[in-house]
Amino acid sequence: MRTALCALGAAAALVLLPAGPALAEGQEPDRDFTIADPRITESSGIAASRAHPGIYWTHNDQDAPLIYGIDSRTGETVATLTMQGVGTPRDMEGIAVGPDGDIYVGDIGDNLDGSWDHVWIYRFPEPKTLRDQKVAAEQYDVKYADGPRNAEALMVHPKTGRVYIASKNEDGGGLYAGPEKLSTSGTNTFRRVDDVPWVTDGAFSPDGGRLVLRGYFSAKEYVWKDGRLGDGGTGVGAPFQGQAESVTYTPDGSAFMFGSEGRSSKVVRVDRAGSDRPATESPGSTPKAPDAPAATPGADGQDGQGSATTGFLVLAGATVLVLGFKRLLRR
Repeated sequence: MRTALCALGAAAALVLLPAGPALAEGQEPDRDFTIADPRITESSGIAASRAHPGIYWTHNDQDAPLIYGIDSRTGETVATLTMQGVGTPRDMEGIAVGPDGDIYVGDIGDNLDGSWDHVWIYRFPEPKTLRDQKVAAEQYDVKYADGPRNAEALMVHPKTGRVYIASKNEDGGGLYAGPEKLSTSGTNTFRRVDDVPWVTDGAFSPDGGRLVLRGYFSAKEYVWKDGRLGDGGTGVGAPFQGQAESVTYTPDGSAFMFGSEGRSSKVVRVDRAGSDRPATESPGSTPKAPDAPAATPGADGQDGQGSATTGFLVLAGATVLVLGFKRLLRR
């Protein structure tokens, strides 16, 4: 009897214990997950693996040449890749997987907006096995035809393989197209082909027909036509995240995966079918905030600053409420 009671007590305790950050074993891939690796504190880019279902590649916003493979079923790191053959990264901000099966990493950040006359792109084949390993990477020198600028979004078109960069500017940035093929023997000049709002990351859909761009407070999906943004974009129900830094599509193109910086940061799935309204939340997911439209610079006199201001006011209001609640608890 005592043994049976102990067993019942243990079972009850397990039921009452709060769930941990990692997903249960056997969870479906490409759903909400929490990055469990304590080394990943500034996840600045995210890309779905082409070779390994359910795996997402990410990296820190720092100067270590490390790329992490995260299993979306558990949130655990299943591979740490150390890039070799490249210099010391300065500010890695974006990552994408190309149609050739190579991983592209954008060392394209420049917080002083013009302090560096060139930036870098790294490229290496996606490994066939998931394990900690060194990878031989190629390094490409990159400059912009209209001068240095800060950028956080690197995209590779899944059909043509052409690399694009979206510059980051509160008043609106530019979409830049690289040469048809990158070269390691000289400078690769990226030329402005379109205007974009305030962008922290972007990604092409798997079929190459759409491009999603996110900022700190909103996201838009555009039709991709003739190498440019083909329409005014459709608002996406992006999650409200503390440091909204990354976005990619799921491998089947049915949903977006939104990521954020911070320790134990959450990657949140938003289904495309519900892009005109907040997606149904998974248990423990980040609450969704109403989507603020991200205006394209020059349209109706807007420059994207309005959406940023709205998001800032929402964040400020939430902060005041939290601080007020804490103050009441101290009384």
